[in-house]
Amino acid sequence: MTVQQIVEKRGVERENLLLILHDLQDSREDNSLCRDDLEELAKIMGLSVSDIVGTATFYTMFSLEPRGRHIIRLCESPPCYIMGEENVLKAIEDKLGVSFGETTEDKCFTLEATSCLGSCGVAPVMMIDDEIYGNLTQEKVVAILDQIAADDNAAHN
Repeated sequence: MTVQQIVEKRGVERENLLLILHDLQDSREDNSLCRDDLEELAKIMGLSVSDIVGTATFYTMFSLEPRGRHIIRLCESPPCYIMGEENVLKAIEDKLGVSFGETTEDKCFTLEATSCLGSCGVAPVMMIDDEIYGNLTQEKVVAILDQIAADDNAAHN
């Protein structure tokens, strides 16, 4: 979908900017917002590029840097930490060979830290793309990552 098509779908009003940015980011294989798209968006919406970039960089769900096809957001809030977030992080790092802010070589996963995901009752939690996984153990994390990688490989082959 082009920038123009996304704006036509959502509407040119400023209050639609976040939805438009989500759609733009989702439309790119590298899960990021590219400068050319943001410049075109600014012209279409009658906003400054700095206004759009400022909005995008305020929210952690947006990225101006390329990321993997699947974004892992690991909750670092106190409840998750107390319930073993460090063990979950170690399992992810061991399985994928990446730390916070890094992307796997195959561009499948990017690991990001996040604050509360609002699921403290099932801590520790992580979110992969739009799905939340709770009551995590090292074994459960490995199984989840294996399944997502298998599904990703099937979709890309």
